[in-house]
This record gives sequence, structure tokens and C-alpha cells, in this order.
Amino acid sequence: MSSAQDEARLQNARETIDSLNDLSQLLQTGLDKNTLSICVGMIEQGANPDTLAAVIKELRRESDALKAQSS
Repeated sequence: MSSAQDEARLQNARETIDSLNDLSQLLQTGLDKNTLSICVGMIEQGANPDTLAAVIKELRRESDALKAQSS
């Protein structure tokens, strides 16, 4: 693959993450660009999106519970 094709592919990936980030902010998901990139990568590798969402929600609940305990 040529350098121009690689650059075009990277640019497309950046634009996709930017669009997903915009949507994430509109929906107030609390996910930053880095986290979104990780999630997209996991989904591209075969992770189930619904399961991934459930795990993120559970981790947030656990984090909130730990924060409440330390307060």
C-alpha cells in the first residue's frame, strides 16, 4: 500500500472518530475520543457492542460506588 493510501486511510479514521466524538457529546455519553477509539477498535475486532456498553455502564456504577464510599 502506498504512503498516499495510508494517509487517506488515517484521515478517514480521524474523521470517523471526530464524528463519533461529536455524536457522543450530543448524547452526553461521557466518553472521550481516546475511549471511543478503544471501543471502536474492540468492536472492529469482534466485541459485541451491547456487551461493551453494558461493561462500561457497570464500570461506571462501580466507580461511583467507590467514590461514594471514600467520601
